[in-house]
Amino acid sequence: MTHGPVGDSTSGLDYEESEHSGRVVRIASVAALGGLLFGYDSAVINGAVSAVEEQFEISKLVTGIAVAAALIGAAAGALVAGRLADKIGRLSVMKIAAVLFLISAFGTGLAANVWMFGAFRVIGGIGVGVASVIAPAYIAETSPPRIRGRLGSLQQLAIVSGIFVSLAIDALLAHLAGGSDKELWLGMEAWRWMFVMMAVPAVLYGVLAYTIPESPRYLVATYRIPEARKVLTMLLGEKNLELTITRIQESIKSEKPPSWADMRKPTGGLYGIVWVGVGLSVFQQFVGINVIFYYSNILWQAAGLDESQAFKITVITSVTNIATTLVAIALIDRIGRKPLLLVGSAGMAVTLGTMAVIFGTAPVVDGAPHPTGAPLWIALVAANLFVVAFGMSWGPVVWVLLGEMFPNRIRAAALGLAAAAQWIANCLITASFPALGAFSLGVAYGFYAVCAVLSFVFVSRWVQETKGKHLEDMQSEIPHHEHNPAVNS
Repeated sequence: MTHGPVGDSTSGLDYEESEHSGRVVRIASVAALGGLLFGYDSAVINGAVSAVEEQFEISKLVTGIAVAAALIGAAAGALVAGRLADKIGRLSVMKIAAVLFLISAFGTGLAANVWMFGAFRVIGGIGVGVASVIAPAYIAETSPPRIRGRLGSLQQLAIVSGIFVSLAIDALLAHLAGGSDKELWLGMEAWRWMFVMMAVPAVLYGVLAYTIPESPRYLVATYRIPEARKVLTMLLGEKNLELTITRIQESIKSEKPPSWADMRKPTGGLYGIVWVGVGLSVFQQFVGINVIFYYSNILWQAAGLDESQAFKITVITSVTNIATTLVAIALIDRIGRKPLLLVGSAGMAVTLGTMAVIFGTAPVVDGAPHPTGAPLWIALVAANLFVVAFGMSWGPVVWVLLGEMFPNRIRAAALGLAAAAQWIANCLITASFPALGAFSLGVAYGFYAVCAVLSFVFVSRWVQETKGKHLEDMQSEIPHHEHNPAVNS
């Protein structure tokens, strides 16, 4: 398999990391705020979906489309974000994302009908898609190799924190109003305030984007070498500075500006490394993780719990997700990306299989499976263990890999394509779940379990370890693949 454009590499680069690590962490944390908004916007619908359904008197199919509307926008936003970032810079794209989140917060909260609701969800989704591309790319391009995995994982930590914040706010506002569909403040129902609250982190993200430097690799690509030298000195120190700049220049050297065509092999078709990125993105969604966060309230209410109990379980699940992401941050630069993915795939397969059996064999009450006693508690434990398996592996590791695995010249465009594929897969899973779950929850979870098994095979066969490598070394293995017909595709 051909993995990417050929480029020379030099190993052994060293940096004065300890002197600058605090500054690097702060910069990465600001960039990861886009992930907080990403998580908030993605999960806020969980606490509002029932009220929205009642408010606009819509069917389950229309509900699924309304929930998935943000994902359609996210796919579009991700697709254009990479190329846009190559043209106007990483920071400018971050600021655009913040504005989109702000518009979506008020537009969705004040929507007069389901079409307006869906339109502003699409706008927010575009912001999510843009943030999903620009944060991992920027963090990878400003981080030293030794801690790049941990800093890249801040994106996922921010995402799951955003999910927790949105679910906690959903629960709090629903409690204060006496229900998500009840009036809260200024004549507006609680569910509307759930969306409006996103304006606060959106403004914070936009303001803080003015406090961090532009990506040095973007600066080199646009021939702003003095600025790149200044930023690299601030991030990594002066040791090997000129060598670093030279290697960046060599890795992106071309007679033409970066374009989508750079992802194509001379013989036609996309480079294999691009397909690996797309595959990681699709499998991350096809294991059904977002079904847990988008529909968990409805799921547990269908299993016999009331709205308050369902909210509590959902919040506990999101806290579990945060805790396991911290585990991933601690391990990713020690044991590597690939081992974490393999362990996660195995754990997800077992837990999803357990849920498939329980919901597939539970007695049906009012058209929904109704496990009771031990099976209900086993299902609750399995759902949270599934989140543990995902949170310590596929959640953070995929974003880290997507930020670092592509050669410099195609990173933004390839990351954009992979992220767009991820959002399309997310949309398919999210939009199909209401109908599939109504048909059989056992079948739904069984499908996700099969995808978890396939993800194990995919990682074993095609994903390469990137722990500790410099970004300019990501194409260093390519000549081996280019000249070995046995592995070319």
